[in-house]
Amino acid sequence: AGTTPREAAAPPPDLPGVKVASFNVRRLFDTTCDTGDCGPGAYEEAPSAERFSAKVSELAVAITRLRANIVFLQEVETRGCLDALKAQLPGLPNAYLAETDAPASVDVGILSAYPIAETRSHRGTAIPLPNGEPTAFTRDLLEAHITAPEGEIIAFVAHFRSKVNDDPDRRLAEARAARRIVLEAAARSPKTIVLLGGDLNDVPGSPPLEALGEGGALVRVSEGLPNLDIGTIRYNGGLLAIDHFFLARASAGIAVPGSFQVFREDSTGWGGSDHGAIRANFTR
Repeated sequence: AGTTPREAAAPPPDLPGVKVASFNVRRLFDTTCDTGDCGPGAYEEAPSAERFSAKVSELAVAITRLRANIVFLQEVETRGCLDALKAQLPGLPNAYLAETDAPASVDVGILSAYPIAETRSHRGTAIPLPNGEPTAFTRDLLEAHITAPEGEIIAFVAHFRSKVNDDPDRRLAEARAARRIVLEAAARSPKTIVLLGGDLNDVPGSPPLEALGEGGALVRVSEGLPNLDIGTIRYNGGLLAIDHFFLARASAGIAVPGSFQVFREDSTGWGGSDHGAIRANFTR
């Protein structure tokens, strides 16, 4: 209440390319309590039908205001939640959720104005921790092949390990594995636009983001911009940039200069979330 929606680093409205956004919607739970623990202060919420409907409507308005052709989503519990959101977004009729099927899971998904020709899961991929022990992606690394006017886009939607009860080695392992998977896709499909985006739960200069950008094969789209223009979450009175896009340099994609943008309220995130949303334009 009392905040004014604003956009940081707003680009001119006529920039070319496909507009791709990423938005952590913050625990979009359905009305069913799957864990048996949904009381005050519990992680899982089991909202009333009225509260669920109100949250979906608030998010739908916020997503509409992103004016995006493709939206990467994080923290959606079930396909039913995604379908409820999609029903209020007629401009984004194609949707997919990479459900992990765990109780109260917060999963990654995608909404698209264009057909989703294929999806692939990387949830079961064994990835090594820095000490060599095996782990896996905290949530799925969703791979979606989208048929857009600019040509095929291979979109990887990510949500790396949170810093709550932190496990930085696992987040670093996720970054290294994601880099390998994205670059393999770019090598197989050099005529496509190949990008990774989502809530990576770390900031520029951190080991996971340095691992993603190692050797320059993946380029962070917001590279070189001031923190005020890329910060997506508030922490201890400041802004942290933890939501990002990375583009495979070997692919046919180009991030349109000046198009990276953060959507957030004056003192909070976007659309009732604690995260701001990000958007950038991609072309060939």
